Amino acid sequence: MDVLLQQPAAPDTRGADSFWSNPLAWLRQKKLGRAFWVFFTAAFFFDAGFAVYFFLFNLYLLDCGFKERAIGLVGGAFTFGTVLGTLPAGLLARKIGVRRLLVYCFVAAPLMNAVRTLWMVEAAQVGFAFLAALAMCTWGVCYLPAIARLTTEENRASAFGLIYSVSIGTSALGGLVCGYLPQWLRMAGFAMQGVEVKRLILQVSCGIALVGLIAVLRLRIPSQTAPDGLAEIQPLDRSWFGGWRLHPFLLRFLPLMALWSAILAAFTPFANVYLARDLHIPFARIGLIFSSAQLVQLCLGLLTPVVFRLLGLINGIVATQIAAAVALASMAGVRDERLAVAFYLTFSAAQWMSNPGLYNLLMTETPDKERSTAAAMTLLCNALAGSAATAGAGILFARFGYPLTLLGIALLALAAAILFRILIAPQSRNVAVQP
Repeated sequence: MDVLLQQPAAPDTRGADSFWSNPLAWLRQKKLGRAFWVFFTAAFFFDAGFAVYFFLFNLYLLDCGFKERAIGLVGGAFTFGTVLGTLPAGLLARKIGVRRLLVYCFVAAPLMNAVRTLWMVEAAQVGFAFLAALAMCTWGVCYLPAIARLTTEENRASAFGLIYSVSIGTSALGGLVCGYLPQWLRMAGFAMQGVEVKRLILQVSCGIALVGLIAVLRLRIPSQTAPDGLAEIQPLDRSWFGGWRLHPFLLRFLPLMALWSAILAAFTPFANVYLARDLHIPFARIGLIFSSAQLVQLCLGLLTPVVFRLLGLINGIVATQIAAAVALASMAGVRDERLAVAFYLTFSAAQWMSNPGLYNLLMTETPDKERSTAAAMTLLCNALAGSAATAGAGILFARFGYPLTLLGIALLALAAAILFRILIAPQSRNVAVQP
C-alpha cells in the first residue's frame, strides 16, 4: 500500500443536514440500524450509572478517611485487575461470543461495585477494587467490536460520538443531583450524614447500570461474514489462542495509546479530590462543576466528527491532546479557583474529544477478524500503564502537591501528542470522517 501523507478529498456532503439543524434527519442519514439502538440503550444505562459512580467514589473514600496515597492504591488495584482480566476477557469474547460476555458484565459489574461501598477498610477496598475490575474490563473488550459490527466505516465515527455524547448528558444530570441531594434530603426532613448520602447514590448508580441488562438480553449482533444478518458473533477460532498475532498498526499504536492512558490515569481519578482538597470547593459545587464538564463534553463531543473531518483524523487527535496538555499546565500555574475550574473544564472536554478519534482509528486500521484482539490488547496496555500511573500519581500528589505534579503530567501529554503525530500519521490510512 502506498503511503499517503495528505488527507484524501472529503466526500461531498452538501445538502446534508447537521445534527444541530435537524437531529432526526441527521440520524436518518447515518442509517444506524435497530441492533445499534438496542446496544445504544444498554450502553446508555451502563455509562450513566458508572459515570456517576466513578465521579463520586473517590470523594466517598475521602469522607471515609482515605488519603491520596490510599486512594491511589485502590485506583491502582482496580487498574491492575483490568490488566489481568483483559486478555482472558478477550479470549472469552472469541470463544463464547460478545453477547454472552456482555450479559456477564451487566450482572457482575454492578453487583461487585455495590459491594465496594460496604466494607471501608483499606485492604478490603484494594481487594474489592481488583475484583470489580475483573468484571468491568469485559465491557471494554465487548464495546469496541460490537460497535464496529453494528456500524459501517461511513457512520462509525458518528456512532462513537453519539454514544459518548448522549451518555454524558445523563452523567451531567447525575452530577447535579449528587451535588444537591444532601441539601434536598435535609429540606425534606431526612437527617443523613454526607457519607451516608454518598453511599446511597453509589448503590443507586449500580442499579441504573444493571437496568441495561434488559437491552443486552434483546441484543443481536451480526456475525463476521453476514453484513446484514442478525446472528450472534461466533467464535473466530477453534483454539483459544488462535490468531493472537499483533497487527503491524498495533505495534505503533499500542505504546502511544498506553502513554496517553497513563497521562489520563495520573490525574482523572484525583480530579474531584483536587477540587475538594486543593481548591477547597464544597461538595455541592463539585457536583455542579462535574455536571458542567459533562455538558461541555456533550456539546463538543457532538462536534467531534466535524473537527476530525476538517483537520483529519490524525491531526484532530493530536490537536485535542495538545489542548489537554495546555489545560493541565494552566491548572498547575494558577491558584484562582475560577480559572482553575475553567482549565479543568477545558481539559475534560479535550481529553473526551480525543477518545472517539482514537478508538475510531483503532477499529478502522484493524481488520474485522482481529478487532476483539485489538480491543483486548489496547485495554491491556492501557491498564498496565494506568495502574502504575494512578498509584504513582497518588504518591506524587501527596509528596509534591498538585501544581508541580500537574506540570509534569502536562509535559508528558505534550510529548504524547508529538510522538503520535510523528509515529502514527505517516503510516496510517487517513480515513475521511463524515460529520
